[in-house]
Amino acid sequence: MTKFLSQVGRSIWHLFTWLIAITVCLGLISCASPDQAAKGEISDAALEAKVLDVIRKHPEVILESVQAYQQNQKSRQGELRQKVLDQIKAEPKLVIRDSPVTGATSQKIVLAEFSDFQCPYCSRAHITIKQFMAAHGDKVTLTYKQFPLTELHPEAQAAAQASWAAQQQGKFWEYHDRLFDQQKQLGEDLYVSIAKDLNLNLTKFNTDRNSVAAKNSIAKDVELGKSLGINGTPAFVMNGLTFSGALELAEMEAKLAEVQK
Repeated sequence: MTKFLSQVGRSIWHLFTWLIAITVCLGLISCASPDQAAKGEISDAALEAKVLDVIRKHPEVILESVQAYQQNQKSRQGELRQKVLDQIKAEPKLVIRDSPVTGATSQKIVLAEFSDFQCPYCSRAHITIKQFMAAHGDKVTLTYKQFPLTELHPEAQAAAQASWAAQQQGKFWEYHDRLFDQQKQLGEDLYVSIAKDLNLNLTKFNTDRNSVAAKNSIAKDVELGKSLGINGTPAFVMNGLTFSGALELAEMEAKLAEVQK
């Protein structure tokens, strides 16, 4: 079915293998003679021809099936997303996991920030978040979730791993601030320079940032973000309330007020 695959595309074919299988079965039942069906004499070529003939005569089946599949997937993803958000709303600290935290120790109101160190909008949000936490850090716990957009930002993953390594030595937030303050200089020289300035153990720092543990931790943050419907940065979750973008301080405070209700 090489010609057919080239026409509809490999991705569509994977999505609708089940449709083809059903069509084949229907073809066997409705088109095969009793003797052929009983003896299993229908060749692969004949089956292929029957499937292609059905699709040529009824191309709308593919479109309808694509739409039905997409709607089903969207519904399932929405249900999963709401389930996770409901859990976070009931127990805000569940979103923290092993991520760094700052602010209120009570963890009754938890602001999870999904961010990318090379994202310019995240840099703007960083300024607002600092203002927000300066004013509300007595009642809000901030946790940073790694969400590097590697397809857009070539240094995002490396910066995330470097910050994770700094976290292992209790210096995440200091390292985090330096990365955003010097966002235009992201690169190997900067990662090492900041580590030296913060008096980190360089041997441990280099081992940690290149470790499987660092990559796995970041991957878990990304997975959590995607389960919440996040596909860009900056994005936030506050006690089950989701919002995104480089918001102004007043907008952040309005979100807090909404949560406090």
